[in-house]
Amino acid sequence: MAEEKRYKTERLKCWDEAKNLRKQFYEDYYTARERGGLLVAGSANMYYSILAGLGRDVYILTGEPYGATTSIMQDFSARCMEAVERSGVARDLCAYLRNYWGSIMLDKFMLADGTIKEGWPKPDFHFTSHACCTHAKWYQRAGELEGGVPFYGLDACVSPHAPEWNENQFNYMVQQLAEAIPWMEKVTGRKYDDELLIEAVNNEWQSSRLWGEICMLNKTIPAPLDEKSMFSLYILESLQPYKKETVEFYRRVRDEIQDRVDRGIAAAEVEKHRIMTGASQPPWSFINIWRYLQREYGIVSVGSFYTFGLQTVWEIDKKGHLVPARTPKEKGIELTNREEALRAYVDFKTKSLTASICTMEMIYKPLPLMAKDWSVEAVVVHANRGCEGSGLSCTEPRLDLLEQNIPVLTFEGSMADYRDFDLPKTMARVEAFLEGLGWGKLSKAS
Repeated sequence: MAEEKRYKTERLKCWDEAKNLRKQFYEDYYTARERGGLLVAGSANMYYSILAGLGRDVYILTGEPYGATTSIMQDFSARCMEAVERSGVARDLCAYLRNYWGSIMLDKFMLADGTIKEGWPKPDFHFTSHACCTHAKWYQRAGELEGGVPFYGLDACVSPHAPEWNENQFNYMVQQLAEAIPWMEKVTGRKYDDELLIEAVNNEWQSSRLWGEICMLNKTIPAPLDEKSMFSLYILESLQPYKKETVEFYRRVRDEIQDRVDRGIAAAEVEKHRIMTGASQPPWSFINIWRYLQREYGIVSVGSFYTFGLQTVWEIDKKGHLVPARTPKEKGIELTNREEALRAYVDFKTKSLTASICTMEMIYKPLPLMAKDWSVEAVVVHANRGCEGSGLSCTEPRLDLLEQNIPVLTFEGSMADYRDFDLPKTMARVEAFLEGLGWGKLSKAS
């Protein structure tokens, strides 16, 4: 793909909507107490839909998106990190966690647009999955810092991607969720509504499916989306994926991207080369690197294991290609009661690619398949020191990719601690890699 063909581009209409929705989610959480709403905080891989049965006025703060947003505002992030470190917390703990704990210690809350609000909004309870070494302790300690907040942690370190997966492990997850419901009724004084649970499970699965369809459209050459734009779009699935508004948003995004494909609208004016990034979060304070590669070299990142698989369930079809998993409705399954909803939900959540974060040998196997299906010429892997989970064996797929004649660049950094990222060194490494591939800069348009 050496030709410098020029394509027509248009600004994404859905980008502004994504920005506004994310801003609204954070503002709603911060002000929910004034309206009598229920506040819940936990990890971004939590079982969101379980919370829906407590009512339509449940507002959720997921720690990883908050930590990522905070990291972009470097001055505030530094204050958060320093507050945590002064308390004796090690710098090698999750960078998202340190931004989050630091905000509590400073008694400040940052909205999605960077506005710093006085007063940390104390949740009614913490509800989290424990899928890496820090998730449960993250919110247990947060509750202590907040003066005593009830905490419920789900042991989510089981996945059908693991060789030992069996029915007992599946039932173990279902049982944990079943036990969580009376616990939530007790700490909130609310009666649980199974109809809201069923609605939420169907919605969350649908929003996941729609995002998968959007990712599939990026197989098109030229790609209608670049990964930097995808970062702004996928995030709503990590805030409140079971909401009807979220489903409708992704339906509009899917339709807009399909329209771009139909009309030949590209993410970049020149798509000379296609790359994909790995399974870890990017260094959020420095994602303009993606724009630099696109503008100067015509290199478009069409996605990653991370953006494709964070909340979406993928299946391998009969031809050996990755496809978004069908929803219960598409399979002809109607959920009618709590037990059916819980079992369908566990089936969905445990099959997401990131659910297998403890089984690193298995989690990276789809990456070479993605690289092939999305027609990429190279893969860039962030060896992320800021995340213990995604950082484990992050370079493991390298040999498989090289066997497919796909070159791999690795660089070190942190997704949310800007102090652990060396921009000049990273750029020198990137440009040396491109020079080795013979990928030169674009000629200037006449």
